[in-house]
Amino acid sequence: MKKRILLSLLGLLLVIAILAGIKGLQIFKMVGKKDSFVPPPETVTTAQARPESWETTVPAVGSLEAVQGVTIAAELPGKVAHIAFTPGTHVPAESILLRQDTSSEEAQLQAAEALAALAKLNFERLRTLVETNAVSKAAYDDGEAKYKEAVAQANTIRAAIAKKTIRAPFSGRLGIRLVNLGQILKEGDPIVSLQALDPIFINFMLPQQEMARIQPGFSVRITSDALPGQTVVGKITAINPQADNATRNVRMQATAANKEERLHPGMFATVAVMLPGKNQALVIPATAVLPAPYGDSVFVVEEKMNEKTGKPGLAVRQQFVRLGEKRGDFVAIASGLDAGATVVSSGVFKLRNGQSVVVDNALNPKFNLNPKPDNS
Repeated sequence: MKKRILLSLLGLLLVIAILAGIKGLQIFKMVGKKDSFVPPPETVTTAQARPESWETTVPAVGSLEAVQGVTIAAELPGKVAHIAFTPGTHVPAESILLRQDTSSEEAQLQAAEALAALAKLNFERLRTLVETNAVSKAAYDDGEAKYKEAVAQANTIRAAIAKKTIRAPFSGRLGIRLVNLGQILKEGDPIVSLQALDPIFINFMLPQQEMARIQPGFSVRITSDALPGQTVVGKITAINPQADNATRNVRMQATAANKEERLHPGMFATVAVMLPGKNQALVIPATAVLPAPYGDSVFVVEEKMNEKTGKPGLAVRQQFVRLGEKRGDFVAIASGLDAGATVVSSGVFKLRNGQSVVVDNALNPKFNLNPKPDNS
């Protein structure tokens, strides 16, 4: 029994020794091939650094303001007797918007007109009598004063009646109605907003160091979420002569056409002031840049002889660059890269300096100065 167990243990040890030997041979073969192992090249897309002429612009953030805008309000207290406008419609200047109750003023006007007529008759009689010296000059002057006072009193009542007929001071588009029929209005109570929307003002601010390059009449390009995919062009019409004491920025105002009235006061807008002349820039796709805390870099594709295989191929060289202005899908290179250089345009995060690559531009994305994403 003991002999059988001993033979079994010897057989098991023999099998383990054989397996260990085989595995050891495999490991030695792998260690021997490590020096001759060549990793497969990485597939990349490329783009060339090319010079372009870019418009010189100064960006800013602005807000829209009506050329003429006001909240129509009651000038005198009174009850709303008639509402003559429809909210949201366009009205011409001097059109009647609302009438207040004027029955009391009209009754007072009748009495004032009667007193004015009587004062006129008395004045005319005195004028005839003073010519014949039947009355004194003082009585004549007193009659003239009473006549003028009566006329003035009647005109005051007429003015009050006119003020209770509220008209549009200029043509524009009305807002939401803020009063109801029969409502008692106090002096200054709002009735409706009236805004002239075409043309429209765009207010924005620029740093004081930009003032040397900006002049009235320069064109501006305006974009807004209210007009997706569209650009409105206007002109600078006013520059504030005083800078803001806190920010040292200067307020500017541009005017742009708004015939469709899709731009409204209070909206946010992005402004680009277009300066005369164009700027020469060396541009590459923004996706070709590898950002890092110690500096931005790109991978330049160059022909290089493979030291292990002895065959020619392509490899990448990491090149540090200084970036300039960015527009759309492109970025300008201020220094560090020559025109015509071929750079990796996508997938730069997976590359290392000196790595072998294979170029396949079939999957190269389309780059645009004015991209319009489908999900924007």
